[in-house]
Amino acid sequence: MKKYFDYLDALRDSGVTNMFGAVPYLQQEFPELSYDRAQAVYILREWMERCQEGVDVQC
Repeated sequence: MKKYFDYLDALRDSGVTNMFGAVPYLQQEFPELSYDRAQAVYILREWMERCQEGVDVQC
């Protein structure tokens, strides 16, 4: 999960998108997620929850 969380941290910092719209970016960046939207959504939700809790991500 770390590679996904690191990517989401960088995406947030870039300001390219609101993080609620991050799923397509995850799918584009990571080929293993390109056809698995549910997994990409799960990863984003985990990142958001950990961000809210202040665990494992830099928010």
